[in-house]
Amino acid sequence: MRRLLLTLPLLCMPLIAAGQAVDGNLGGVAWLQQQTLKSAQQPMQGSLLVQSQNTTTANAQNDTSLSLNPLAGGTVSSSTVQYGLAPNVTAQAGVTQRSWATQPRLIGSEVGATYNAGRYSLGVSVAQDQVPNTTPLPRVLPGAVTGVNGLPDFDSSTQVNARGRFALNGSSGVLLGASVGRIHLLPGNLMGLSTLDQKALSFGVDHGPISGNIIGRTMQPEPGMPNSFTADRRWNSIDLGVTWRLPWQGSLSFGAQNIWSSGNATNVPAGPPEPDQSRTPYVQYHQDL
Repeated sequence: MRRLLLTLPLLCMPLIAAGQAVDGNLGGVAWLQQQTLKSAQQPMQGSLLVQSQNTTTANAQNDTSLSLNPLAGGTVSSSTVQYGLAPNVTAQAGVTQRSWATQPRLIGSEVGATYNAGRYSLGVSVAQDQVPNTTPLPRVLPGAVTGVNGLPDFDSSTQVNARGRFALNGSSGVLLGASVGRIHLLPGNLMGLSTLDQKALSFGVDHGPISGNIIGRTMQPEPGMPNSFTADRRWNSIDLGVTWRLPWQGSLSFGAQNIWSSGNATNVPAGPPEPDQSRTPYVQYHQDL
């Protein structure tokens, strides 16, 4: 089951090296992003809408399930298909590929449906992300490991996502999201674990071209895993981000990953390494051409 689913100057020097852009997520599927929960983005009943996007790397700040370091770098390609099942119901499927140094290193797929009643909408989906090669994800910059949820030995994950939007008026809305799933690590990883359970909650608001969200995540070993160092551990983190969509088809995003976290940010000699939970502020600019 795990293997079936398969330009303007940037605003700061680390992001120039990383080639970072905004308005993407690890799943990369458009119907779970804030702007596409609005009724104008839904296909009519019986019609098909196909969308593709190729950009420099996308961050994970708008995603409620998995997270990448904002300085990770790389490129991302995504394709989605939406079909109008009924006046208010749309089915979707999408695939996203994230690559570093021209090699595909992370592939995500997602299927789901959205109910849109005008003032409020709700989308649910099942997603999987995996690395096609059984090697740790590459280190792109010093101190910026290309891991998932702070885990450089990420192998694959499966999760169920839900996201909803309630419109306060014609230009403002409130967004809620949730995700539950399971992360698999590569064999022989230094944590000595094979599986982690993960949960995430998100809360966001949008007003015209400005949107912001806060995401809380928690990970812990699967119950019953035999490891005396980490069996009772739990790692929590909170991300905060704000995006301003500019009139000339650009967007400016700023915030911090792991603005708060529990657990050790650095490894200690007394036990195996912890997931990387270093606080990472970022400022990012993206221009659609």
